[in-house]
Amino acid sequence: MDDERPLFILAGNGPYTNRGCEAIVRGTTKILREHFKDPRFLCVTHIQSEEQFRRQCLEEVDPAITHLRSHRMNKKQALRNLWKPETWLYAYRSRFDPAALKYQVYREMLPHLDDATAVLSVGGDNYSLDYGVPRLFTGLDDIVLEKKKPLAIWGASVGPFDTMPDYEQYMSRHLREVPGIFARESVTIDYLKSIGVTENVYPVADPAFVMDPVKPEGIEDVLPLDEEAIGLNLSPLMAKYVTGGDLKAWASKAASIIEGVAKTTEMPVYLIPHVTNPTSNDHEFMQRALSLITDRNGNITLISPEYNAAETKWIISQMAFFAGARTHSTIAALSSGVPTLSFAYSIKAQGINRDIFGHTNYCMEPTDLDAEGVADQVTSMLDKSAAIRNDLAGRLPGVQRAASHAGMGLKHLIGEN
Repeated sequence: MDDERPLFILAGNGPYTNRGCEAIVRGTTKILREHFKDPRFLCVTHIQSEEQFRRQCLEEVDPAITHLRSHRMNKKQALRNLWKPETWLYAYRSRFDPAALKYQVYREMLPHLDDATAVLSVGGDNYSLDYGVPRLFTGLDDIVLEKKKPLAIWGASVGPFDTMPDYEQYMSRHLREVPGIFARESVTIDYLKSIGVTENVYPVADPAFVMDPVKPEGIEDVLPLDEEAIGLNLSPLMAKYVTGGDLKAWASKAASIIEGVAKTTEMPVYLIPHVTNPTSNDHEFMQRALSLITDRNGNITLISPEYNAAETKWIISQMAFFAGARTHSTIAALSSGVPTLSFAYSIKAQGINRDIFGHTNYCMEPTDLDAEGVADQVTSMLDKSAAIRNDLAGRLPGVQRAASHAGMGLKHLIGEN
């Protein structure tokens, strides 16, 4: 009977059009199946449109997952729905009654809390300032804590909040109240320690490290499997860090980076999107950059955005080398043993690299991204790719064990040990 099976609510994640968000779900369900008998999952996702939610439900491949949506609303969504009373209520509560807003956002989740074995706040780096103040995620925590249900911030990078000292003090208090913070890298653990959060921290690895790749049907027609190639992921998000938010300037620089890598290495280059949200679309951005390259020599191919997270990981696994902006595109590569250069716009990439290799030599700061600098770093890493692959082969089992051990930590948290 369903009511005898453990129920895990995975809340706060983005839609599957962010393949990293999907990879977190796939890895998490795999981990929980290793430690709990026949679990069920409710995914409460921050969706950007009804059509996006409909597609996510239709394309779900795991019968144990049921999808619900949160009712978070950005400015574009509000403008499209000005005629709805809900929009005006959201705007009012955002400004005058933020304590009540969380119940409006997570109202589809509320009826299921009593039956939940635990609630996992998933999403990777939600608890940071990268996307603004994370009040909807702390609000999620407050709802679960009020219900006295087991709560874990799951597979996360947290902070820093030091640019907002008052808010950092609030987050220090709030995070100490959360029963379990499953931190995916050591930079987060060090930061949490610096703000006095230590006793409820579980060192783990990102759950995406254990997601299984799936070979896409007909991929041989797109990706010749008998050639060594380079995979590149560049995202519009990087404009904020590389060109001060100037997307046109970043597209021009991205074009020069792509062209520089192709010409310097004389290897085929595959541009691999990892996020195709309406508000942040890697495929559209790389298509724009590609249109600025006049001399491609048939050596640069843009991969379709049709592939899901497991299929995208398989494609990335076939590369001789990978360089990526999206963190989970680099995790797909690293967990497949592919030498990987991370364009590190936040602490998470640096922390993940430091934990695997003991250094951050395979990371580049956004301010250092230019055609010559990237081409030089790619060439340097290609020259020692065999050594990097051997290093990864020795270290990956430990990383994947750390990801899987999160399930044991969760059992401890909910008192099942």
